[in-house]
Amino acid sequence: MAHPTQPGFQDAASPLMEELLHFHDHTLMVILMISTLVLYIMITMAMAKLTDMLVLDSQEIEIIWTILPAIVLTFIALPSLRILYLMDEVSDPHLTIKATGHQWYWSYEYSDYENLEFDSYMIPTQDLTPGQFRLLEADHRMVIPVESPIRALVSAEDVLHSWAVPALGIKVDAIPGRLNQTTFMASHPGVFFGQCSEICGANHSFMPIAIEAVPLPHFENWTSLMIEDA
Repeated sequence: MAHPTQPGFQDAASPLMEELLHFHDHTLMVILMISTLVLYIMITMAMAKLTDMLVLDSQEIEIIWTILPAIVLTFIALPSLRILYLMDEVSDPHLTIKATGHQWYWSYEYSDYENLEFDSYMIPTQDLTPGQFRLLEADHRMVIPVESPIRALVSAEDVLHSWAVPALGIKVDAIPGRLNQTTFMASHPGVFFGQCSEICGANHSFMPIAIEAVPLPHFENWTSLMIEDA
């Protein structure tokens, strides 16, 4: 999870987030090279004492500085389009979970099981135990199996919300009357936190998302216990 003074992103916990981090680094290097070139040209022009009319009025230079940005944009656009298609790809998910936003909590429904649904509220600060995180812990975590493609259906009951978990590369708008879809896969066990990313009212800051990724046998045991308790 994120920590104070962290300069970069959270560590990737899904293959999709790894691709997004690689694309971020790739784009940042392109921006760095462009900034360095522009700074060098500005300093050179400011310090040069001679001017050449062939440089100031040259059709060849105009062609070059028109083609070069197009090439740079192509190097940025192609990886971006690839990731966009990967984010929209939903191929044979092992599990489908519906997340519904309310003011101000989340409810989860495991569509592949009967009577497996629950609400997830933030744990108040006074009820936190040592080691738990303020404003991020939920009384019921969304549990998923590791290394299994998960399809999430996201909607809202009242106003606009946004279901976002940065470590998994997820950010989906929750809109009343509309069902949005995304897919993700946790690459290793752990607990991944997120928050509603759409201003949704007075308690917008108090509806966290807690996803716990566990091995498949643990997930099967958890589902059995949840169904028995329902």
